[in-house]
Parts: sequence; structure tokens; C-alpha cells
Amino acid sequence: MSGRERIRVIVAKVGLDGHDRGVKIVARTLRDAGMDVIYTGLHRTPEEVVDAAIQEDVDVIGVSILSGAHMTVFPRILDRLAAREAGDILVVGGGVIPDEDVARLKSLGVAEILLQDTPPEAIVAMVRRVVAERGPR
Repeated sequence: MSGRERIRVIVAKVGLDGHDRGVKIVARTLRDAGMDVIYTGLHRTPEEVVDAAIQEDVDVIGVSILSGAHMTVFPRILDRLAAREAGDILVVGGGVIPDEDVARLKSLGVAEILLQDTPPEAIVAMVRRVVAERGPR
């Protein structure tokens, strides 16, 4: 983790999805679990999210998506990370994503997808697990 003890996470709402109650709860949950959390706000582009993640030197990008644009948003984020040579930043997602798309997203490089109604402690455990599995940056 770049010599840091705390996991750094950026949480984002990408595109026209304007529902941010869930992502704010996730941000607070991760913060209360001892992580450094940055929330980008609503209506961000994948490029803005990746650029902010690199600038903030985060370990994880967490994308909350309810709009159905997940098969467009996640590939753009992953492509931007690769273009910026920042593939060590993990990408996770959550929200309303059909079960049949979860495996496809993981095959593209998304570290983990959690669906709606995932308990807060499971979100914290997942973030800690994927960072531990990745190992030091």
C-alpha cells in the first residue's frame, strides 16, 4: 500500500446516475472502518474518476452504479487506468448489476462486484480482501 497503513479508496458516481444515498453510506462505512475515503460527487466521467484516483494515490476505485451503464463505464475506467499505467489501482463496483454481467465485468478486470443490499461489514471485508490479495504496490 505504498508504505501506508490505511487503505485509500475513492468512491464515485459515473454518468447521469443521480442517486447517491447508497454511495454516501458506503463512503461513511469505509471511513468508519479506518480507511481514507474520497467521494467524487455526482455525474463524473470515467476519465475524471481515474485521474482523481491517480492524483489521490488510492488503492481502490469503488463505483456505485444504478443506471444500467455498467458495461460501458467499467471498461472505460479500466482502459483509462491502463493508459495512465495505473493498473495497480483496483476497481470494484456495486449497485444494480444483473447477475449475468458480474462474471463479464470480472473477466474484464473488475476486482469485485457487490450487489444492492450487501451488508456494510461485507463491503469493508471485500475492500480489505482485494487489497490484501493484490499485495503492496
